[in-house]
Amino acid sequence: MDKILAAAKAIALARRNRAPLAPLEVPPADEADGYKVQRALHDLLLPHVGALVGYKIGCTSQVMQDYIGIPHPCAGGVFEKGVYDSGAKLAASDYVRVGVECEIGVRLKRDLAPGEAPFTAEWVEEAVDAYAPAIEIVDDRYVKWETMGAPTPIADDFFAAGCVLGEAVPRSSVPDLKAVAGRVILNGEEVSKGTGADVLGHPHNALAWLANHLAAEGKGLHAGQLVLTGSLVKTLWLKPGDKVRMELDGLGTVKAQFT
Repeated sequence: MDKILAAAKAIALARRNRAPLAPLEVPPADEADGYKVQRALHDLLLPHVGALVGYKIGCTSQVMQDYIGIPHPCAGGVFEKGVYDSGAKLAASDYVRVGVECEIGVRLKRDLAPGEAPFTAEWVEEAVDAYAPAIEIVDDRYVKWETMGAPTPIADDFFAAGCVLGEAVPRSSVPDLKAVAGRVILNGEEVSKGTGADVLGHPHNALAWLANHLAAEGKGLHAGQLVLTGSLVKTLWLKPGDKVRMELDGLGTVKAQFT
């Protein structure tokens, strides 16, 4: 347990200092250890970042799995102080190297308790209250993530740095998520696009994966929590002054500026 806590402390220090994380002295040995470090990290971060209000799921699309080099989903935490409303103006200097992703956000209306596992896409859909267009804010907090393997980024919430949310849309009035097209507009110009089907075939598949992943650790999802289901597009790295807008058909738009 000491090496778990030591890794968590090193990551927490780097995050608080907004410093790139060098390879850990004793990195997590595998992904299971990575999630143990992540839980220890959350305990250390909570006084600074507010309550854990939900989760992000990374590597749910082929484009992201190819880009990151990890062939399966990975989860990280989303914290109260990192959640912003559409139109937010954020300082690029608050991040090591800030990027954004185009996502479908989910708000739960009921708990998904670990005892109910295994979960299916149909089951978790019934637990959804509303959806929202979302910009996931990611941060390349690493000296060189390409050489780290999966366990260390998992330990560090898998690049998660918060999100910007558009208006929520009740589940009853949402189109077929599989067919929802998402577009990324950077400084007024469309730079990439994807569809809900790019996220593990359907965003509900990603949500079911997360519920099952947490259940395996004896943890559940809770009513009111937010889940970012994964990017429809490859990560877009930003520079100060950039304005981004995500347009998701039937879900609306969400925008942010990084000054």
